[in-house]
Amino acid sequence: MSAIAAEIAAVADLRLLAAALATLVAGVMRGYAGFGTAVLLAPIYSTLWGPLAGVPVMLLLELAVSAQLLPRSWREADRPLILPIGITACLATPLGAWLLVAAEPEALRRFMGGFVLVFGLLLLSPWRYHGPRPLPLNMGVGLVAGILKGATGISGPPVILYLLSGPDEARRHRANLILFFGLIAVVSIVMPIALGLITWAVLLKLVVMVPVMTAGILLGARLFGILPVRFYRPFALLSLVSAGLLALLA
Repeated sequence: MSAIAAEIAAVADLRLLAAALATLVAGVMRGYAGFGTAVLLAPIYSTLWGPLAGVPVMLLLELAVSAQLLPRSWREADRPLILPIGITACLATPLGAWLLVAAEPEALRRFMGGFVLVFGLLLLSPWRYHGPRPLPLNMGVGLVAGILKGATGISGPPVILYLLSGPDEARRHRANLILFFGLIAVVSIVMPIALGLITWAVLLKLVVMVPVMTAGILLGARLFGILPVRFYRPFALLSLVSAGLLALLA
């Protein structure tokens, strides 16, 4: 019991409060737009706790989130498009997990920050992919997303940019993203478990963050039915760029 008490004392500090605030913002993003959990929290958690602890916390949290949102999105999503992307990403995730363990933590944390910052700027720009979506291209997007998921906990950017450029309405976009993240969330925790990264400290942080994330998701889902989708972009951009700068410069 003394070892568990020591872990609780180590977790309960100001970093936990900062992580909870970021988790609440990410929950609102996820409930409103269908994404935002990993791309916002991976660099912040990694800055606060280091990648070897921060990424597993985020992956477990993503799994808990997906369990809440997945049933409805399965009915509304474009499954012939999403399933090849998601399955390929799942198969590529273990390779990324090997990179998580092999890479130098400081360099990996700064890569996350730079990657998220670039993603936020791409969202701000008018560029979108408007070409066809054949199966090989779908699988290629899934391959990149899976490697990123295993290494950094962030699989969203290539998939988000790829899907949001399509002609679907906002509700279909949201369901597509939720289904993708649900598929990859299950597989992404296998390697951290096998590598021994799911420690007591990780689980204690998770226990604190799950109710905070749930509250944010409920608020975001309510806002989705009230606010125009155009209100999301400035909020998402500010959050993403802030998270990227924090991880890159901290």
